[in-house]
Amino acid sequence: MLLDLLENGLEKIGLAKDSLKTQQWLAYIALLHKWNKAFNLTAVQHPSQMLYRHLFDSLSVASLIDSRNLLDVGAGAGLPSIPLAILWADRNITALDSNGKKTRFMSQVKAELKLSNLTVVHARIEDYQPAVLFDGVISRAYTALSDFVTSSSHATKQEGEFFAMKAHISMAEREALPKEYKIVKCQRLHVQGCEAERHLVIVERC
Repeated sequence: MLLDLLENGLEKIGLAKDSLKTQQWLAYIALLHKWNKAFNLTAVQHPSQMLYRHLFDSLSVASLIDSRNLLDVGAGAGLPSIPLAILWADRNITALDSNGKKTRFMSQVKAELKLSNLTVVHARIEDYQPAVLFDGVISRAYTALSDFVTSSSHATKQEGEFFAMKAHISMAEREALPKEYKIVKCQRLHVQGCEAERHLVIVERC
């Protein structure tokens, strides 16, 4: 049942069928469901809802991101970093969170799914000093747009892009963005099985 839902959703997103990736995504949902019972990683309880509200939501941004070295700030249970790391085996994905139980979960997923392109970091973004700057940084409902950009700017290249996944972005939030940054795109996302509004806001330095 879950396999059918996943394959149908991937087709609607426009992602090619890949049996290995499909099994990895299903294994991730199974691990999330198992760990969630003990560690309350997400308010979403049922695997099918995790598929719609977490996995498909994470994958909905794939066609809009070209970054080869991507940082996920406030990754939580690995969203969107883990679904994207499975999709992009040839790109480097770093998942950062300050919550120890969440980084332990992500590390377990990395080990069990053998995601060699995924790096898990237990730290606050303000304290994180990467050895190599990222060409993209993403967040999923992490914080206000201005706070997300300013707190993670030290970890990105000058030409790096900031990707904020949001339900919507208000005029006040747009106007609060520091003048050295600009919104270059606000793309509405169409997420399979999700009626709520979803957008990807892309920000660059001026």
